[in-house]
Order: sequence, then C-alpha cells, then structure tokens
Amino acid sequence: MNDSIIHALDFDGVICDSAVETAITGWKAASQIWEDMPASAPQIMIDQFRRVRPIIETGYEAILAMRLLDLGVSCEAIFSDYAEKTGQLLQQAKVGSDDLKKLFGETRDHWIAADLADWIAMNPLFPGVAEKLRKLSQTNTWYVITTKQERFVKQILQANAIELAEERIFGLDRNMSKSEVLKGLLRTHPHQAMHFVEDRLPTLINVQKQPELAEVELLFASWGYNTAEDKTLAYQRGFIGLELDDFLS
Repeated sequence: MNDSIIHALDFDGVICDSAVETAITGWKAASQIWEDMPASAPQIMIDQFRRVRPIIETGYEAILAMRLLDLGVSCEAIFSDYAEKTGQLLQQAKVGSDDLKKLFGETRDHWIAADLADWIAMNPLFPGVAEKLRKLSQTNTWYVITTKQERFVKQILQANAIELAEERIFGLDRNMSKSEVLKGLLRTHPHQAMHFVEDRLPTLINVQKQPELAEVELLFASWGYNTAEDKTLAYQRGFIGLELDDFLS
C-alpha cells in the first residue's frame, strides 16, 4: 500500500453492509407516516429491500422504498420507474425530502437509544474491512465521503475500534455533493495521489464528468450495492473494478 495515497471512501456498500439496518429503519419510519403498515418489517420485505438497495442514493429514501414494497410494487417496477413512484408517494403523504431525512435520523436515534448493541449488530462491516482500516490509519490519511449522517458513521467506526477524526467524515450534514468534497480534498492535499472508492455507478459517473477531478483515481467497489448491469457498465467506462479481497490491500 502506497503511504502517499489519500483514500476517500464511501461508507454504505464499501465499508459497512448496512442494508438490513437501513431497511428496518426505513420501515419503522414509514409506519409512522402510513399507519396501515405493521410496526415491524416482515423478513420478506427486508430481503426485497436488499434487491432494490442499489437504486437508493441517500438512506432516507428507504422510507419510500419500503412503502412501495409494502404496497406490493415489485422490485423490477421500482427500478423501472423509481423517480415517478417516489414522487407520487411524497405528494400523497404531503411530505418533502427534508421531512424524511429528519424522520429517518430520529428513528435511528430512537433505536440507538433503546438498544445500541442491536443497532450496531445490524450494521456489520464487510469481512476484513475493520482490520484494513485500522492498518490504514497507521500509514495513510483517509476520509469517509457518504450520504449518511455523520453521527451514525462515527458510532459504527467507534464500535469497531476504528479511529477517524470527526473532520475527516463528510456526511449528509454538510450538504455537499461527493464531487464537491473531492474538490476540497484535492485543495487540502495538492500534489498527492487520491483514490476514491464508491459502489454506486451514477456517483462515479458524475465524478468522472468533472474536469477538475480528472486526477482522482476512481475505483468501483463490486461487492457493494450495485447490479450486474452496473458492473458491466463500470468496466465499459474504464473504472477500475475492485474485489473485496483487493480493497486496501
């Protein structure tokens, strides 16, 4: 591992396998808006959520995805018409994305306050990643760039004995796109190589389009929340495909 490389890492789908926790939180939050939903997510809905997880950019969207699944909308139909279907739900419920972000964060906070150990158990790190990050901290500067709220990233890292200063976690709270964060990091670390590891293909494509970010090496995390089609397109576009075993090795 080259100790001069700055590593910018996505969190969900790269470091943390948070799909089950996101599904459960999404369901709990959705059941507060749509009272005809059972209080607890059926296992079949959690399993289906894992299939639709690649289309979700920010965690709070799990509220809408879980409602669609509860209404019997198929995973295929969610993929084919996601923006329109979620837009209709927002209109019907008379809520906006800011309301959902707040509700999603508060629902997580309640779960953490009630049973932190259970919440952490639902957010396992991918195999071998904790050890790799502990080693990385000894040799390299690294950052988390995520659409998750920063306090949750911090709690999961701490629970896994991984030290990362608060100012190196760029989350939803900062209201910045991942491209904006990367541009700032390039200014902070001029003349240093930078690797950005991300599992969402649309995010990588967006970064690739920015001329100012041309020097950032873009790595596609194949083990994360992406589809077989995403993998094919990623390699066609020239992104470097990473397997979990190769991550940070």
